[in-house]
Amino acid sequence: MSNLLQDLNPRGAYTELAALLRCRFAAQDLKLFAHQPARSLLSGGERTRFRGRGMDFEEVRLYQPGDDIRSIDWRVTARTQVAHTKIFREERERPVFMLVDQRSPLFFGSTRCFKSVLAAHIAALLGWAALANGDRLGALVFGDYNQRDVRPRRSKHSVLELLHQLQDYNHRLTSPITPAPALSPSGQPQKANSLHDMLSDARRIAKPGCALFIISDFHDLDKNAEQQLFELARHTDVTLVHLYDQLERQLISNSSLTISNGRERLQLAANEKAFQQAYTQQFDLQLDLLTTMCKRLRIPLLSYATHDDIQDGLRKAFGRKK
Repeated sequence: MSNLLQDLNPRGAYTELAALLRCRFAAQDLKLFAHQPARSLLSGGERTRFRGRGMDFEEVRLYQPGDDIRSIDWRVTARTQVAHTKIFREERERPVFMLVDQRSPLFFGSTRCFKSVLAAHIAALLGWAALANGDRLGALVFGDYNQRDVRPRRSKHSVLELLHQLQDYNHRLTSPITPAPALSPSGQPQKANSLHDMLSDARRIAKPGCALFIISDFHDLDKNAEQQLFELARHTDVTLVHLYDQLERQLISNSSLTISNGRERLQLAANEKAFQQAYTQQFDLQLDLLTTMCKRLRIPLLSYATHDDIQDGLRKAFGRKK
């Protein structure tokens, strides 16, 4: 069993479908969204602040015109000679929707796995957890020039479709360098997908009241994308899952390094302390900007490195299922 749990952590440059399927075992430890009230209009299994017909008794109050007569408390009514109504805490559904980044900048890693693989595994864990909780699951998986919607459904087929789309888009990645633009049917270059574009699409697809997980490295987060996040956070429960590699945070070498994009070469003074400090400060500045934005918008932020124990990290974030 210990070997199985060890294999649940993502590894390598590409995903393996068998590994995404095995995430189902780790997802049994997760209980999502218990800390937030559901706002969906559909009935379901999440307790809310809404009062109505449900299983959990809330209070007894005086009967008011329009109240359902089936909710009248006849014992209290007989004792007081005044009509009283039972009020219950209503249960509503919280659909789960995921926005999963599989673009070229995520095709990078220096230790256990690439960021793109980490994104796929986290999405798989959340997907299996949603299924175990009886929630409807939908997703938008996007690459450099393409995207694919997974229609929200409450079934294992929805999770399996998500896993196949993750596998497909992950295996399309061939280089950390942005590839040449794909051509449209008319022969014109297609526009590359940006985070702003995908967040705009998420506003169209993610219904009010759903739990929205956005999994990315947020390398192209800008003011326009922030505005889309603000609009999403008004009607959905948004959680950002930030991914990074340790080499993006700290670059230390005993000698200078030469890097290339296949066309140009650049030499980095990675052996100089001033360069190392500036390199780390640049990463910390970007992370601080992301953290500050999330605090301002009151959006939860989770941040994971490619070498982290993802199962343990998500368990700490969402707690164990009771």
